[in-house]
Amino acid sequence: MGTVEETLKCPVCREFFTDPVTLQCGHDFCLTCIQAVWETDGSNDGPFFCPECQVFLPSDLSLEINTSLQDKVKDFSTNKPSTGELRTTPSRETKSSSTIHCDQCIETPSVAIRTCLTCDASLCQAHILLHQQRSALREHTVVELTGDPLSLKCREHHDELKLFCMEERVSVCCLCVLVGMHKNHKVSQLQETCTDFKSMLENTMTQLLKRRGEAEHAIKDLESLYTQIVKSAADYRERVSDKYNRIRVVLDGDERLMMQIIDAEEAHTTEWLEAQRGAMEAQIKEIDNLRASSKSLLEETNDLRFLQQITARNLCDPPDLAPIQEIDRDLCDLEKLRTVEGLVDDLSMALSQHFPRMWSYLSSPSLDSNTAHPKLEISQDRKQVHWRRQPASESLSTQPYDSQYCVLAQESFTTGQHYWEVIVQEKPYWLIGVSTGRVDKKDGTSQNSPSLGVTDLSKTSWCIYHGDGRYLACHDTQEKQLTVGKRIRKVGVLANIQKGELSFYNADSMALLHSFCVQWTEPLYPMLNPCIDVNGLNRQPLTLLWIKESWDWQV
Repeated sequence: MGTVEETLKCPVCREFFTDPVTLQCGHDFCLTCIQAVWETDGSNDGPFFCPECQVFLPSDLSLEINTSLQDKVKDFSTNKPSTGELRTTPSRETKSSSTIHCDQCIETPSVAIRTCLTCDASLCQAHILLHQQRSALREHTVVELTGDPLSLKCREHHDELKLFCMEERVSVCCLCVLVGMHKNHKVSQLQETCTDFKSMLENTMTQLLKRRGEAEHAIKDLESLYTQIVKSAADYRERVSDKYNRIRVVLDGDERLMMQIIDAEEAHTTEWLEAQRGAMEAQIKEIDNLRASSKSLLEETNDLRFLQQITARNLCDPPDLAPIQEIDRDLCDLEKLRTVEGLVDDLSMALSQHFPRMWSYLSSPSLDSNTAHPKLEISQDRKQVHWRRQPASESLSTQPYDSQYCVLAQESFTTGQHYWEVIVQEKPYWLIGVSTGRVDKKDGTSQNSPSLGVTDLSKTSWCIYHGDGRYLACHDTQEKQLTVGKRIRKVGVLANIQKGELSFYNADSMALLHSFCVQWTEPLYPMLNPCIDVNGLNRQPLTLLWIKESWDWQV
């Protein structure tokens, strides 16, 4: 490498450069040679590396012809000296400005290929051989060529980084541990630490791959459920329509109502399935990002750079991955559609016993954001409410159904019968009911009573509370535990103002849960309380069921 001729030859093919390109590390190669090297290693899409110094290069690297070097090759080929003629050695100025020269060569500078951290010097092939032959130099630490040896040494003591501090996750020298800021810290050898971290990353990648498979399996289950819901809804729609065709024309209005109930059931169930699919896809994306980051680290051959990168990316510890939630198929049970068909069968046998339907009074109130607690978030269509974030001082010891976390509807009822449904799906905590105390969020007082507070609000509210499998009928300080066979996915509320009856139903099976006897003298407001969210376990929304148009039974 000491002659002009050899500096103009490609390190790969050992021939004069053809369309030479210069990499960011300063090494030159033929364009076809470097492309062949990368294609052989299966790195067409990166990461790219230099075959000379093994430095990794950016994945968006673009190769451009070094015209200056190409001209030098042409000039040398044209004016090549004859055999026996002395060849001049190139000066430092004629070479690439990024080339690192040997610090030990004085008269004839040679290109450095390695760096000695003990000498703080870059060495050529001859001086590397000298380090290997002399016993006094054999103990020196020789590493890959670098233009900044100090980056591989302790900045405080200028000693080699031979240890790794396990407490602060940084590479340190011996003096840092003996007298420096890492004194009494737990440390280990670089190579030992690299081995441990690589083993940890390999285990992490195995876990990530397994977790990704679980997520893919969950998505397949969601897709299967989605197909089943769409197909079953179509089957129910066809059978119900056929039965209505055999009933008198006056029942057309009831048929339209049933069709809308099925459409609403399909729409809300598929919306929930899509939300579950989105959550699984987000987990897969997170897993893929962690796998890609771990894979690039495992390909790093330099122990020090590996440790610097793994600590910079906070990958020293196995990631805390959320478990893949199993899909609860019961949440997609078609019980409501079977209920619709069953009611049609009953109608054909005893029409007068089933009119008017409870769904005839179905209304879809809108939530009033002015009555919502600051920790609650209302959707744009004002049909959903969920917990915004967990307060720092809150915990499971706080009653999840405290009425201060409620939101009221904009509409109020003073006469007649009114029915509405609220979708709860898999929420572990929720509270649904009615209240005669409409709280104004601006001053925290009631529109009906200036002194109304949280305690007073419970005296003017009647509700059903679900807490992790237990169902309670609540009013004031009174609570009655309810016996519920199957988990409720939707709650129906029927208010008969004239009779003073407030009834709660399993909205899928229309089974009565509990009835209150109340004589109202003030407007009645639907009330929803999604309850506090602890550790992300209760962040799902409460959703008001709505259909395109309700059926006026009087018409």
